[in-house]
Parts: sequence; structure tokens; C-alpha cells
Amino acid sequence: MSTVIFFILLWLLLYTFLAVAVSGEPLWLEKTSGKMIGQTGRSPCHPCEAFHDLNTQIRDGRIDKTEATVRFRAVMAELQAYAGKAGMLDKTPGPCIFPLSGYSLSAIGGKRGSGYVAAGYDYFDGNAHGGHPAHDIFIRDKDQDSLDDVTAKAVSVVATEEGLVVSVENAWARNSLLRGGRYLWIFNPRHNSLTYYAHNETLLVRIGDWVKPGEPVATVGRTGYNACQKRSPTHLHLMHLKIENGLPQPENRFVELSTCIAQ
Repeated sequence: MSTVIFFILLWLLLYTFLAVAVSGEPLWLEKTSGKMIGQTGRSPCHPCEAFHDLNTQIRDGRIDKTEATVRFRAVMAELQAYAGKAGMLDKTPGPCIFPLSGYSLSAIGGKRGSGYVAAGYDYFDGNAHGGHPAHDIFIRDKDQDSLDDVTAKAVSVVATEEGLVVSVENAWARNSLLRGGRYLWIFNPRHNSLTYYAHNETLLVRIGDWVKPGEPVATVGRTGYNACQKRSPTHLHLMHLKIENGLPQPENRFVELSTCIAQ
């Protein structure tokens, strides 16, 4: 019996060694939803953490613009490489899903997305940026309790498309000057783009998570310097940045949003 156990253990050791040699990680680690499940627990996404750290420095004006642009290009290249190595580009993309559950295109502010203003915006201006290259999507919330007036429930913010969560900010207090409040950034390696979801009440994802279209990522809230004010109706702030020549450029996605499936 001891001989049998010895050969079983020897086989397992050899199997693990070969798996690591070929793929860099044991085959008993299961990849699912952007997480690594196994005896080592959740594997961190180092390029995601690098983006989060850099984005926070830019947001707070703690880094020179020239240095920030150089580092941004490098981080985006690392994210693309990470996504490719993890097989994320091999996944079949799902359909576009409207970002608020129970709502549709008519919830977007302005006339046919006229609230989108790219002029004056520069990502590298951080929290002091100008312009409004985004769409505000409003919920039914006359008493401003962040609950839908009809259902009396929180409204789910869902991922419009697949992507990798690269930044999550939960640290917001009512006296904060942070304009985005509780926000998150999702990187789509297939489109080489970033989507920003801001003013959330609760965040449901973590840095390094892989999300699919329609997957809940947050609930709508009233967080952020302006969004928490009585004058501001409750809404999701949705911005899309296309990465061109390694740098972020605002992109008006109103037409794309008009084709998204409401759920």
C-alpha cells in the first residue's frame, strides 16, 4: 500500500512541475470571472493595480503631466499583454447591455445625448478637468434616497460590455471634493478602451475582476462633490475613453448606447 501511495504522490509532483513549466501556474488553478481560484486564493492583477495607483495620482494632481503620459502608455501596454496572456481576448464578446437595470435610452440626460461635451476635457487634469465627455443617466428618485421611486429598490449598474476592473474607489465622504464619488474603471482589451462609472452608492466588484456584459458592478448613488448636492438629480455618470497612440481620448458612445439591450 505504501508503494502505491508513493507513486501517486510522485505522479502528482511531476504533474504539477510540468504544468508550471508550460503555463507558469498549476493546472489546478481555475480561471473564472477574472479570478484565480485554487489553493493560493485570488491572484492579483499587477497591471490593474498599477493603473489604479497611477489613475489616483493623476486624479489628485500628484504627478507631472509629462511623467503621467509616459507611465500611462506603459501601463496600458502592460494591461493589453496581461489580457492576452490570460486569454481574455479569446473570449466571445457578448451584446451591449444598457448600464442601468430597468431603464433605457430615454433615461439619458439632454436631447439625444446633448449633455456630452468633450471640449475642455483632458484626462490628465484629473479631478480638475473641464468639459463633460460623458452621459448622465437618471433614475426615478424624487426623494433622493438612491432608490427607485417605483420599485423602492436600489438600481443596479451593470457592465455595458466585457472588461477588466482596473480601478475601484470606495473612500468617499460627504465633505470630500472628489467629483466622481465612489467610482470604478473597466478596461476592455478587445476595444482598447476604458469605461468610467461614477457616483455609485455601492461597488460590487474588485480590482482584477473580469466582468461580462450585464453583470452588476454597482448600485446608483449620489456620491461625489456635485452629485451629492440637493440640486443634482440622482444619476449614473458614464464616460468612455478610447486609447489612441497609447493615450485616452473621449468618445461619444450615444449611438452605441442606443443599440444596447435594456434589461
